Formats: sequence, structure tokens, C-alpha cells
Amino acid sequence: MKAVQYFSQEYLARCKNMSTEEIVQFLDDFRLIHAPQPDTSKSKLISIKIDSHLLNAFKAQSKLDGVPYQTRIKKLMQEWLTNKFD
Repeated sequence: MKAVQYFSQEYLARCKNMSTEEIVQFLDDFRLIHAPQPDTSKSKLISIKIDSHLLNAFKAQSKLDGVPYQTRIKKLMQEWLTNKFD
């Protein structure tokens, strides 16, 4: 049995005003998020500037939890994108 999803009137009104380009972008993003997970060997190396105290704290907490910090960053990104469309 599938769960019933309810939308607020505000959300429905916002959806009614979406442009064609916004709808296409939404559908593309939704497809990418819910598509089978790609092979992790195809990961892309990126460079990002993060305050050193924030990164050190994140690394320390990840180490205490027994999770590599880069893996945790990827998981947080996936969760954020998934929740954005729920």
C-alpha cells in the first residue's frame, strides 16, 4: 500500500505558476534523484572552500561515528536532494 501525499494550498498555487522550463527542470532533477545509483567509481573530484574549523569539526565527528567524512558529505547531499522533492 502506498502512502498518500498531501500538498499545501501554497505549494499547489506555486506549482500552477511554474513555467515550462521550471517544470522540465523539476522532472529532470526528479529523474536523476530517483534513478538507480550510478557506479561510485564515476565520482567526480571537486574543489570547495570550507572554513577550516568547520571542516575539522565535521571530520572529527565523522571519525567518532566511524564514517569517512567524504562519504558523509555525499550522503548529506543525497538526503538533501531527496527531501527537496518529498
